Amino acid sequence: MDFTPGAHEAAVTELAAQILRGEADSWPALAKAGLLALALPAELGGDGLGVTEVCALLTEIGRAAADVPAWPALALGALPLEAFGSPEQRAAFLPGVGDGTEVLTAALHEPSAPFPLRPAVTASQANGGWLLNGIKTAVPRAAEATRVLVPASLPVGTGVFLVDPNAPGVTVEESYRSGDTPEFRLTFAETPVDERNLLGGTIEGVHRFALAGTLAALDGLLAGALELTTKHVRERVQFGRPLATFQAVAQQIADVYIASRTVHLSTTSAIWRLATGRDADDELDVAAYWATEQVPLAMGACHHLHGGLGVDTSYPMHRYSAAAKDLVRFLGGHAHRLGELAGRA
Repeated sequence: MDFTPGAHEAAVTELAAQILRGEADSWPALAKAGLLALALPAELGGDGLGVTEVCALLTEIGRAAADVPAWPALALGALPLEAFGSPEQRAAFLPGVGDGTEVLTAALHEPSAPFPLRPAVTASQANGGWLLNGIKTAVPRAAEATRVLVPASLPVGTGVFLVDPNAPGVTVEESYRSGDTPEFRLTFAETPVDERNLLGGTIEGVHRFALAGTLAALDGLLAGALELTTKHVRERVQFGRPLATFQAVAQQIADVYIASRTVHLSTTSAIWRLATGRDADDELDVAAYWATEQVPLAMGACHHLHGGLGVDTSYPMHRYSAAAKDLVRFLGGHAHRLGELAGRA
């Protein structure tokens, strides 16, 4: 099994890193470089690439802890829409994502229920369309989204709808988060949705793209925090010696490195299986468990190794750990992910 990045993946990584290092306002620059259109088909101005290249971009954005809406727009929106949307749906919403003028997102949580396969939100048929009722939580960027992918239980089975957050019967309320990405609670009360806005794919398919993208972002966040901390302990001098030369510090930074490599390997394996059409569910659950269990501990160690600087919210370390907290919570936390693994036993 060879996880050496392919030519497209390597090019995406290099270009994204250059932009994120050099542009104060990186979102327009990412769009201008074509990086937001990676997964779009050629007829819509894209490159026809897939989840591997999109996740490479999300990893670099995480490595820079950049405050841009790429994670919801691409992993929660563009990837499932490209995979499961009709030609009309793709043509209506994907070009705006590609040029950076529009954002898509997904509502994959309900109260006390991350990623439910049988949602409490229901869709009932009425007047040739559907009426949505129920509550979704932890919806990133919902207030600015053009459409929200909303899984719902149908009279028979389940479905995913493309919902306008400004539609009648939708209440959008901002909710708590740790990082910069706004989150919202959406309440649907007899919200009308046209039949043309029913996505063709399954809830499970949408979940797979969401997990892959979230894991890629967490992989990048931990790698970036490790780089920041390694630089600090090399340069910070105490008692006439760099911190890195103290055995206890070296052991702690080694633990963070091991955690980062573990998260990276499990994430890479899961994304590879998803990208190549293999059954990726077990690998995604394993990677999600490792990320939710290891990333918070490693971020805590990075804060500790920074000393008092680590709790300064104006210092970059805060951006890494705050964003990671939100993504770990989005995955459901390590106890939930362990339960998902146990359910597969």
